[in-house]
Order: sequence, then structure tokens, then C-alpha cells
Amino acid sequence: MDRGLWAWTRHPNYFGDACMWWGIWLLAADGGIAPALTVLSPVLMTYFLVFVSGAKLLEKSMMKRPGYPEYAARTSMFFPLPPKRSS
Repeated sequence: MDRGLWAWTRHPNYFGDACMWWGIWLLAADGGIAPALTVLSPVLMTYFLVFVSGAKLLEKSMMKRPGYPEYAARTSMFFPLPPKRSS
């Protein structure tokens, strides 16, 4: 699927989940909870979503599917970025 948000990121669901964790942290940090200590939660969750149990793990199996490596070459893995143009 390479329409809409999937043209900008291969894993919009994981990116959205990370945004949720960062949003919760922003609300907590504004409420006076020690931001330096609580920032560990969104940092770890983002790390896990990108490198451990989320996008990277799924990428291993998806790369074996026809057409996916070409899609991966033109589409950002995690952060929404404009698609790369074909040469």
C-alpha cells in the first residue's frame, strides 16, 4: 500500500503509537512531574517500536515479499517524509 500516509512512511501505526507516548509525556511534564525522569518512557517505547519489536522485526519478513524492497527504497521506514522520486 503506497497511497496516503503509506506513501510517506512504511509504518504509520508504529509512528502514531510513538506520538501517543510522547504526547502523554508532554502532558505529564506540563503537570509538574519530574520531566527528566519520565522522559525515559517515551524514549524506550520509541526505541522498541523502531528497533526491537516493531518496525525492524516486521521489515525482516516484509522484505521477502515481491515489490516490497522497491517500496522500501522510496519510502521512509518510521518518520513520515516525502517519498523519494524514482530515477
